[in-house]
Amino acid sequence: MSQKFGVIIIGDEILSGKRADKHLPKTIELLGARGLQLSYADYVGDDPERITATLARAFAAARDRGDVVFSCGGIGATPDDYTRQCAALALGVELALHPEARTLIRDRMHDVAREQGLPYEPDREDNIHRLNMGTFPVGASIIPNPYNKIPGFFCSAGSSPAASAQAGAVYFVPGFPVMAWPMIEWVLDTHYSHLHQLQAYSEKSVIVMGSMEAMLTPLMIELEARHPGVKVFSLPSVDHPQYGRHIELGVKGAPAEVNAAYPALLAGLHLFNLKLGPELVR
Repeated sequence: MSQKFGVIIIGDEILSGKRADKHLPKTIELLGARGLQLSYADYVGDDPERITATLARAFAAARDRGDVVFSCGGIGATPDDYTRQCAALALGVELALHPEARTLIRDRMHDVAREQGLPYEPDREDNIHRLNMGTFPVGASIIPNPYNKIPGFFCSAGSSPAASAQAGAVYFVPGFPVMAWPMIEWVLDTHYSHLHQLQAYSEKSVIVMGSMEAMLTPLMIELEARHPGVKVFSLPSVDHPQYGRHIELGVKGAPAEVNAAYPALLAGLHLFNLKLGPELVR
């Protein structure tokens, strides 16, 4: 898989600690369920300049590398929602009311009026304002929202929405998990099912007692040179309640390559006469 997945999480409430971010672990979970991995994550507050710069990098990564980036938050129509405007600035295009989004938003307003036993008044000022949630960068396509019909949107780096699967794209979803997560699933299953690689990734590692990373670094370098299809990782800990000071040393990648590299890792460790703990498989 050459395409990389990233996530951008937007909102002062995350950086101030008022709310704990749930999008990062959930995105990792949704990707992992499809045999995919998250490559990077960015957090940014409600600062238009920073949001624009962050989105400009995301669009460049989608265009130049085919990255798939999810942006969570800030696509509402209140004064502190800047994401739609910043996306347009980053792309150098105007905002415009998307016709399908307009229909969906009006459908939602009609549903709410009916649920409340009130007449639907499309020309009422607050209902007109709600249409701002459907103003997207020119050329954007919508992401359906199964929770309340108010759509998200995506901007493809390709020449058409259908090209997004090959060229990469940035996908914009609300900050509310109940809406964002099924929308992310829709994107993964609709646009990137060809990348799903169930059981195509694995990790094998072992707990190494009483060693220092510096001593093991030459072994790690040698393993990556001999097995270029895997990545060697080292996770040190100084105060683990069960193992105390230790290093979790392992290899990760495609199962066949991991299965070839892991015995070489164990053989190299035995040369050091180190005490080894449990072996872990993920």
